[in-house]
Amino acid sequence: MVNDRMLLQDLARKIRIDTLKTIHKAKSGHPGGSLSAVEILTVLYFYKMRIDPNFPKWPERDRFILSKGHAAPAVFVTLAHRGFFPFSDLDTFRKTNGKLQGTVSITTPGGDMTVGSLGQYLSVGTGMAMAGRMDGKDYKTYVLLGDGEIQEGQVWEAAMCAAHHKLGNLIAILDNNKVQMCGDTRDILSIGEPGAKFASFGWNVKSIDGHNINQIKEVLDGIPQDPWAAPTCIIADTIKGKGVSYMEGKSEWHGGAPSDEQLAQALKELGEVQ
Repeated sequence: MVNDRMLLQDLARKIRIDTLKTIHKAKSGHPGGSLSAVEILTVLYFYKMRIDPNFPKWPERDRFILSKGHAAPAVFVTLAHRGFFPFSDLDTFRKTNGKLQGTVSITTPGGDMTVGSLGQYLSVGTGMAMAGRMDGKDYKTYVLLGDGEIQEGQVWEAAMCAAHHKLGNLIAILDNNKVQMCGDTRDILSIGEPGAKFASFGWNVKSIDGHNINQIKEVLDGIPQDPWAAPTCIIADTIKGKGVSYMEGKSEWHGGAPSDEQLAQALKELGEVQ
């Protein structure tokens, strides 16, 4: 476990750099939503989650579902840094017959669910959390949602179900970067105040700066340990394309790879020594 804020911050910087390099090499991927989730992933994988890279399917491990599946590049890079597979595997991202495809798979070392169409995976997380409690396991299930994704009705069916069954071992984290593929979420289909919506379903709701390492640590540490408590939803306010000036807040960078020149500029801004 890495506890030091500065070490975690530097890990996040390296993950951001390697995420951009991975997308650039593949000439394909989703940088905007990957970069907005980096600090969340860093704290989960290096500080909070009970996992073992040498035993990826350890039955007692915490579970993580990337419901906003397009952020797979950031998850793959995080898993490589955490030691689940060699960095060379990142070179196979989005390649024919490559080990790492466009979304996380249950066959990916460290992957707990194969992800496809958005909106389905809070339901899966609800099932995992319920199964864990029924089996007498004390693992937690973390589900990372996108704010555009929660326009999907199935998300709210799962929210109602999880609250009804008092799944205190379920934690939803909303990457609230306020931008989706075609524009700002408020213009495409406003979701209003997502925290108020989850609270109205009976969830324990917390709001944080999703790029502040200490706030992420504190909110995760403060989650009730009672598996029969209300499920927790963390509203993490983030910036799409965080860390790269020409990507920040731009829907144009929901998908697409940076050119050689754009990558060089991004790496300079992120402090990579050339």
